Formats: sequence, structure tokens, C-alpha cells
Amino acid sequence: MVAEKDKEFKNALMASDILLADGVGIVAAAKMLNGDSIKKIAGADVHKHLLQQLNAEGKSCFYLGASESTLAIIKKRISREYPKIKVGTYSPPFKAEFTAEEDAAMIAAVNAFKPNVLFIGMTAPKQEKWAFKYKDQLDATIICAIGAVFDFYAETVTRPSEFWINLGLEWAVRLAKEPKRMSKRYLYYGPAFIYELFKAKLFKFSVRLV
Repeated sequence: MVAEKDKEFKNALMASDILLADGVGIVAAAKMLNGDSIKKIAGADVHKHLLQQLNAEGKSCFYLGASESTLAIIKKRISREYPKIKVGTYSPPFKAEFTAEEDAAMIAAVNAFKPNVLFIGMTAPKQEKWAFKYKDQLDATIICAIGAVFDFYAETVTRPSEFWINLGLEWAVRLAKEPKRMSKRYLYYGPAFIYELFKAKLFKFSVRLV
């Protein structure tokens, strides 16, 4: 819904090598519009998978985003759970837009480390647009925008349990815990997305009738 009003964000998404269905709405839309049965794959699942792979191969990752304290917790946990991974971090300023100098500093920090995987956690759509804008300047094999996973992994924010995730109600728990931050996403964009979904379904049905 945001991408439809933000062309730069939409371009970043559409130009990605891989887009994963991180949301029950996308899973439902795929089923309703195309009859496809796909599985929700959250950023936390991708993060865990990549860490396991990096650890098995003794490779490296870099965390770009979050506060210094959160990054310190992440490094400590990885050293305990995935001791074969080399970890680098950089905490950018917390602001809506970066200056050219701040962008250059982030790129330099990543490239000095040369990670196999670069995790970016600066909230959507900022993280996706930043990654898309500078992907050709970043010396990283995989660039992965995972947003809230930084806080989930550091446990500064608790992810809903498997019970709620399996019921497809992870969004409801997050809304209850962070109503101020999540209300627009779920209470405004959620119904708007459902409206667009039914509109698209009706259009497909009408085309079949012609």
C-alpha cells in the first residue's frame, strides 16, 4: 500500500532479486487472486537461515542500523550461538533522511568489512530505498532488509510466540503491544489492502466474463 504512493519504494521492491511474503495478507492475496498456496516467511526466519549458513561456512555478516546498545547485544548473542561468524556493525543516525556525508560513512563502513551478508534494519521503506540506491556501491554478496528483526534478535522487542504466528495473528499481538507505532499499518493500510484485493478479484472475474 505504501509502495503504490511511493514510486522510489516500489522501484526498490520490484528490482529486488528476491521478495518474500512476510505477512498473512500477501499469503491470502496469492491464494485469492491466483490460487497459489504460499507460506509466510518472516524476516526473522530469513535472518536465522542466513546465520546458520554463515556459521556452517565460517563467513561474515554486517548489521547496519539500530542503536549501539542493540548492536552490542546482537554481537554478544551471535558470538554465543554462531561462534564461527565474523560480525561487523554500524549505527547510523536516527533520522528520516541521511546527508551525503552520512551515506558515504555507512558505505565506507560496510565496504571496509566486506561482509558476505549485509543486514539492514532502518525501518521500511527507508531501508529498502537506501539499499536499492547504493547496492552497486556496497561490497556485500547479499543485502537483506529485515527491519524489526534487529530488535527481535536483541530481544529489546519480543516477537509474538509461535502460537500466534501459526494462527496468522502475529500482527494483532504486535498491534496490542505497540498501538501507536503499528496502528496506521494495521488499522488503516490493512482495510485499504483488503479493499484493493477485492477490487482486483472483481476485475479478474469481470475479465473472464468478457
